[in-house]
Amino acid sequence: MKRTLLLLAILLTATISPAQDPKPQTPPPAPPPPLVSPEVHADNRVTFRLHAPNAKEVAVKIAGVEKPLPMQKDDQGVWNITTDPLSPDFYGYTFIADGVGLIDPSNHAVIPNFLSRASEVHVPGPLSLTWEIADVPHGEIHHHFYKSKVVGDYRGFYVYTPPGYDPRGKQTYPVLYLLHGYSDDASAWTAVGRANVILDNLIAQGKAKPMLIVMPLGYGEPKILEPSSGAFRDRALTDRNFDKFRDALLTEVIPQVESAYLVKKDRDSRAIAGLSMGGAESLLTGLNTLDKFSYVGAFSSGGFTPEFDKEFPALDAQSSQQLHLLWIACGTEDRLIEINRNFRSWLASKGVKHADIETPGMHTWMVWRRNLTEFSQLLFR
Repeated sequence: MKRTLLLLAILLTATISPAQDPKPQTPPPAPPPPLVSPEVHADNRVTFRLHAPNAKEVAVKIAGVEKPLPMQKDDQGVWNITTDPLSPDFYGYTFIADGVGLIDPSNHAVIPNFLSRASEVHVPGPLSLTWEIADVPHGEIHHHFYKSKVVGDYRGFYVYTPPGYDPRGKQTYPVLYLLHGYSDDASAWTAVGRANVILDNLIAQGKAKPMLIVMPLGYGEPKILEPSSGAFRDRALTDRNFDKFRDALLTEVIPQVESAYLVKKDRDSRAIAGLSMGGAESLLTGLNTLDKFSYVGAFSSGGFTPEFDKEFPALDAQSSQQLHLLWIACGTEDRLIEINRNFRSWLASKGVKHADIETPGMHTWMVWRRNLTEFSQLLFR
């Protein structure tokens, strides 16, 4: 018995005796610091970075730059490039890694789009640029949502009200109906085009009349957004898109706006303008319903056919006298410059007065922000 107790004591002592100190372990490596991309330098150069150690080839495609810029990889697997100085503006960009387009994972600023999202970088400039936020009174943006009987879906539209707008007041305002381009959504003119900032600044400077801006969804046929739809190649689909958009605008959006807001309801107080697909919609709607609009603007218009006599059957020198302004603009490096020049020549042959505007630039928001800046100053004078 004594022997058994002795063995138990020995075993217990061995169990609770302190173990030898283990060998010190090497701490895990610290994670790499987060990438800074994009990095805007004081001289307006921009550095883009992407961690993609297994990629074989990476480039960055920047709006307004003709070709993608090839990037170089460092020993950490980070691809980078620093551009030449960029003019102050907002630029969309995407990475192309082994042929695949990517948004920048290090950048929270993303441009909304139904088909091709991109990242955005702001190269800041002086407050004289109308899209830079200045210390001036600011308007408000309102979002409306409704069921469209014309199109058969639920859709929204945005309304900008200028500084000082009082829904309980008596002052009434003119309205600009401002249309986005193909693949954009209804928020594009504020989220990307900065229309509200531009008008805030112009109104504060006395360069533009206080006005409402209405920005509807521009698709009369939602199927046009399907990848296999044949958009702008299938003429029946394209025409249906334009026709139903016009009907939805005239019979649904405008009545809602004129019921909910303090706006003037005569044609002299309505303008319509848009970019790309929206430019074609502004022409097809505005010039074929001159009883509704007296100001029409088209920025880089595309999607309508060169059969102008068929597209605008009632437009001639006499009917166009109802227009206070017909403003046709396009960038000289834009792929749509030819049809815009041909359209302006046709207008001239019909004796229709219009403004021919050509500026440097491609099919980009940098052109369209400047178009809106110039066009809006001519309205409702």
